[in-house]
Amino acid sequence: MDARQIALKVVNSVHVGGAYSNIALAKEINRHNLSDQDRRFVTELVYGTIKSGATLDWIITHYSNRPLHKMPPIIRDILRLGVYQIFFLSKIPHSAACNQAVELAKKYGHAGTAKFVNAVLRNAARSPEKAVYPDPKKDPILYLALKYCHPEWLVKRWVARLGVEATEALCAANNTTPPLSIRANTIKNNRTELAANLAAEGVVFELSSQVPEGIICTEYPALGSLESLKNGLFQVQDESSMMVAHVLGPKPGEFVIDACGAPGGKSTHIAALMQNQGKVLSTDIHEHKLALTRENAQRLGIGIIETQALDAVQLGTLYPLKADRVLVDAPCSGLGVLRRKPDSRWRKSAEILKDLPALQMAILQSAACCVKPGGILVYSTCTTEPEENQNIIEQFLAEREDFQLETTGEFLPVKTKDKMVQFWPHIDEVDGFFIARLRRTN
Repeated sequence: MDARQIALKVVNSVHVGGAYSNIALAKEINRHNLSDQDRRFVTELVYGTIKSGATLDWIITHYSNRPLHKMPPIIRDILRLGVYQIFFLSKIPHSAACNQAVELAKKYGHAGTAKFVNAVLRNAARSPEKAVYPDPKKDPILYLALKYCHPEWLVKRWVARLGVEATEALCAANNTTPPLSIRANTIKNNRTELAANLAAEGVVFELSSQVPEGIICTEYPALGSLESLKNGLFQVQDESSMMVAHVLGPKPGEFVIDACGAPGGKSTHIAALMQNQGKVLSTDIHEHKLALTRENAQRLGIGIIETQALDAVQLGTLYPLKADRVLVDAPCSGLGVLRRKPDSRWRKSAEILKDLPALQMAILQSAACCVKPGGILVYSTCTTEPEENQNIIEQFLAEREDFQLETTGEFLPVKTKDKMVQFWPHIDEVDGFFIARLRRTN
């Protein structure tokens, strides 16, 4: 099976079967003995085609007299792969993109569909000017949505709140490939020692300027081959995610609850900051995700994490006034991490921002009941939207006079004066993350 056929299988499983692109891609790559070049090409085709989503469909409509919804799904995906190569991959000859698409259409369709695919793609390669994006001055929202492959409803939201220029920068940042960010496991080694190990394993990296345990890897072999990973010397984690445990500020010997804690990135970081002394209760509604937390903890040599499968809204009745510190890394829309998940932007709608805040507030209220007087409650999300972030905290404080908002930015490794912290991909070059730190006063 060649690279384009493998890519087609993955793309189709995402569009038709609802598969997650990263999982489906890894499964197919592991099934085939691909060269490094083919593996990179398949990855580019899959992620690029899925990320480009509605933009590819818009382009196709300029060269086809047949509505997309009337095409067989597999033929629609063959066209998407072909159009992606023609319009977005400058190193791929148009003839190769067209010819291989036609061969796929023959394999998965019939002579008529092969002729149709050939006609559409040859027309697109011959006359790319037919699919010129709209004038940015006349219709900036549609222009940004098409050029940067984002859903219109989301671009409209951001333009209203941030303006056109900042929205364009954010969309562009979401289309970049984020570097691999890892956290030195300070239970087993410090960052200097880890850096020496990574260098010996052929990893090219730089030290994070934002978090003391962070390392940014720019070139590296397959992660699974690194002895430093197998031996638990580090955990993969974005810099903005690492900030959360620092803001929580756990101390050795304390009892800390990490609500919604799986798969354990923040739980293990909390335990490391506690020097593996005390107790971390990491909860999640899904037991299979907690298994990942336990696996990570074992690999990292951490023994103070206990896991419990439960709905986080039950925490307050189970552990009233028991915890020194509680982290609520709430389930959210994930709109701050779109650069990491190519299919994510197309799976969401504006409705999610109406539905999630009630759940987020319920979890925060319940978790707050676990905090001892004088204890700390941290709320975090991987989103950029006020309904899930600032609005939640403001509503919570209006209802709970026994909590006060601290200057969250003062607890970051690189201190700021922000009462609540919002990281942005286009400004901070990290995932979009929100953090607020509150103290229980009585």
